[in-house]
Amino acid sequence: MFQEELITHNFDLPDADIILFDNVFGITESEKLYSRLYQTISWQQDIIRFFGKVYNVPRLTALYGDADKTYTYSGISMYPKPWTKELLIIKNRIEEITGVTFTTCLLNLYRTGSDSNDWHQDNEKELGLNPIIASVSFGGLRLFKLKHINNSQLKTVDIPLRSGSLLLMKRTTQHFWKHKIPKTTKKVNPRINLTFRVIKAT
Repeated sequence: MFQEELITHNFDLPDADIILFDNVFGITESEKLYSRLYQTISWQQDIIRFFGKVYNVPRLTALYGDADKTYTYSGISMYPKPWTKELLIIKNRIEEITGVTFTTCLLNLYRTGSDSNDWHQDNEKELGLNPIIASVSFGGLRLFKLKHINNSQLKTVDIPLRSGSLLLMKRTTQHFWKHKIPKTTKKVNPRINLTFRVIKAT
């Protein structure tokens, strides 16, 4: 199943359970999946309202998954499109590693270093208590930053997310840590990020 040796990184952080798996998808496979996702996913430009003004979300997004699993974040309600062939390949691979059956995938396309995702927690009510987030990356390398929401004595954690990697966040991580993909002035290749989630019945 795995084309290259799976490399595991465990992070010793309080109030968190985070594991990074590199080489979940090999170089050639990652390039093919990136190309197919870039071409076939129905990317959309969301907007957010802030103090009466309207802004474009600084990335493109899409939601795929089980038909009855809608998802709302930052005031944006999304309705899933059916799983594609490539998404099911990725989904099956990460479910084999994690032992979790995911219902939904929120995708983000970071086109340039100006595209970003500010500090937030994936703790929406649809995800339930102690949500499990499986984040897969294809394309350009971007930095993933974490900071504890209560303990300012803890340093910000920087995790480079390489193409073909899987970042798994479990247990109380989303309740105690925020994360973001910051803007960068460095020349970076476009990146596609897939965050697989389990949306609970409401």
